[in-house]
Amino acid sequence: MLVVVLSFSTRLYKITEPPHVCWDETHFGKMGSYYINRTFFFDVHPPLGKMLIGLAGYVTGYDGTFPFMKPGDKYEHHDYWGMRGFCAVLGSFLPIFAYLIVRELSQSHTAALITATLLIFDTGCITISQYILLDPILLFFIMAAVLSMVKFDQQRYRPFSWYWWLWLLLTGASLAGALGVKFVGLFVILLVGLHTVWDLWELLGDLSLSLVDIAKHFLARVAGLILLPLFLYVTTFAIHFAVLNKSGPGDGFFSSAFQSRLVGNNLYNASMPEYLAYGSTITVKNLRIAGGYLHSHWHLYPEGVGARQQQVTAYLHKDYNNLWLVQRKDDNDSRSGTPDLVRHGDVIRLEHKETTRNLHGHLHAAPLTKKHFQVTGYGVNGTGDTNDLWQVEVCGGQKGDPVKVLRSKVRFLHRATGCVLYSSGKTLPKWGWEQVEVTCSPYLKETPSSQWNIEDHINPKLPNISLSVLKPHFLEILLESHIVMIRGNSGLKPKDNEMNSKPWHWPINYQGLRFSGVNDTEYRVYLLGNPVVWWVNLAGLGLYPIMVAVASVALQRGFSLGQKRREHAAVLQGKGGLLLLGWLLHYAPFYSMGRVLYYHHYFPAMLFSSMLTGITFDVLLKSTDLLLRPPYSDWLQRLGQVALLLSVLYSFYLFHPLSYGMTGPLAHEPGSAMAGLKWMDSWEF
Repeated sequence: MLVVVLSFSTRLYKITEPPHVCWDETHFGKMGSYYINRTFFFDVHPPLGKMLIGLAGYVTGYDGTFPFMKPGDKYEHHDYWGMRGFCAVLGSFLPIFAYLIVRELSQSHTAALITATLLIFDTGCITISQYILLDPILLFFIMAAVLSMVKFDQQRYRPFSWYWWLWLLLTGASLAGALGVKFVGLFVILLVGLHTVWDLWELLGDLSLSLVDIAKHFLARVAGLILLPLFLYVTTFAIHFAVLNKSGPGDGFFSSAFQSRLVGNNLYNASMPEYLAYGSTITVKNLRIAGGYLHSHWHLYPEGVGARQQQVTAYLHKDYNNLWLVQRKDDNDSRSGTPDLVRHGDVIRLEHKETTRNLHGHLHAAPLTKKHFQVTGYGVNGTGDTNDLWQVEVCGGQKGDPVKVLRSKVRFLHRATGCVLYSSGKTLPKWGWEQVEVTCSPYLKETPSSQWNIEDHINPKLPNISLSVLKPHFLEILLESHIVMIRGNSGLKPKDNEMNSKPWHWPINYQGLRFSGVNDTEYRVYLLGNPVVWWVNLAGLGLYPIMVAVASVALQRGFSLGQKRREHAAVLQGKGGLLLLGWLLHYAPFYSMGRVLYYHHYFPAMLFSSMLTGITFDVLLKSTDLLLRPPYSDWLQRLGQVALLLSVLYSFYLFHPLSYGMTGPLAHEPGSAMAGLKWMDSWEF
């Protein structure tokens, strides 16, 4: 009860302060609003966390009308407290879950209380829990999965009992929740998976079990830890697609076929010819994220940028200058009757409808991607030269296959140079109206940047079909959404002058993250872990392998350790090893990631580190009888526990303004609440 009261009170205190948008609330609060308004958007993370934020706002009276434009915007009369409160409540469970996990693993209330103390009074855990963010939701499901796994282990002597099934299914549901919030949830899935493999290996060695019994155990775990999480994860996407049925800012990230599902999109309930034909007027959309529509305009490339011919770009918005005419290679298609279909392998010209110039390629270097060739508009009234010819290639198709509107992925191979039409994703300078560069790439590997699809299609000579016939089914949009999310994640590169945290910074609490405010007149919040807590955790990570090595050598040499010390060694090696594995799985992979990284990415690993510290320091303090005889060893043990508790509490007292907010003088000025506390120059409060 003490852990529960302290955990909830520290997280819910001043939950409505500051009454303005802080840090990433501008993203996740806005996405919660999109769910309330049923407006489609794109994010690099799976949808569960944002859906829960939207639901929390909806049931607490928020109407989804606040724009969440930028950090610092005042909430005024909008009911934002429900979304913050929901995240804070989930964050409040973290110390409680950690207490229960460590108590189950170590069978020590002291170890569990040390862990709970570290997490309850950590300023970083408090701050990350008090705002409209995905992190407290992710951390809740990670800890729930580990707790359920540990509780399931405790039922090993009551297999297939009601509680055995309960904890198995709760583990699976929590894994689905973690993955449904962020792909980082894969790390806890890996932890539970490795633990389950080891568990099954142990069962295989139990000769009292028949092979039928072992098969039952295996199938139960497949059902509870693979099929159930998969079903729940897919269900969250089904709800996501059902709720977000209106056109919104995320449309352009997805294929034309995907967009045809969305109410308000120009493709919704539209009708057009199903197959591309000569004489058609079309728009051509690139398949990379934010690849844009093939576009041209009257402006020429400036002097010194390739040939001074008409610009061809990719434009992210619908526009009349996105329209192109599909022409035969040798003449305009002016014949009467049903026009011929364009097929895989055909050589065509694309004539820009507004300017009547042909899509043209040549060996001049592209404006920005110098290893590619320039693409221009050339000729008059459709008359040009052989550099205007492009061969149509349907990806995965064979010669003679027709080009399906919306559905076919198409490449355009330049006949004269052998390169392929390509959207680089790079933004052109002012002379190119800051549109996206289009090039002709000599590298012919199939990538989304070189793949296009036909979106709008106008041809009065062909019968129209309703695009509802072409709408993708659920599995197609599920697969597409994951491809787009994965590409989006890999595309999160550090911007110029943007602070990019490094993984080695995190365990040492090297640098925090500004949530709100900069100057002395603003309400300032700074995400930084309680220094004593984080450095004690760092010490625990250093002590643990030393203590395990000493205990292992002592056991191997047959030293007389006594029953209790043997139990301590077993807890260190087995249960501590599980927590160390959890820390490694949630920390080490970040060293190999090319995307932009932030300090808050360490918090899942920090939870495992704190639990490992609880067990490590508990065993260390209980080993005082190696130095002193009772009762002096007991006094030393109590002294160590009190010193640890007081140092954590005093550090929390000093640094709590970072979490709960501060105004007035800055840390380097006299009279500041944080005066003299900038122990590391890299701290920016």
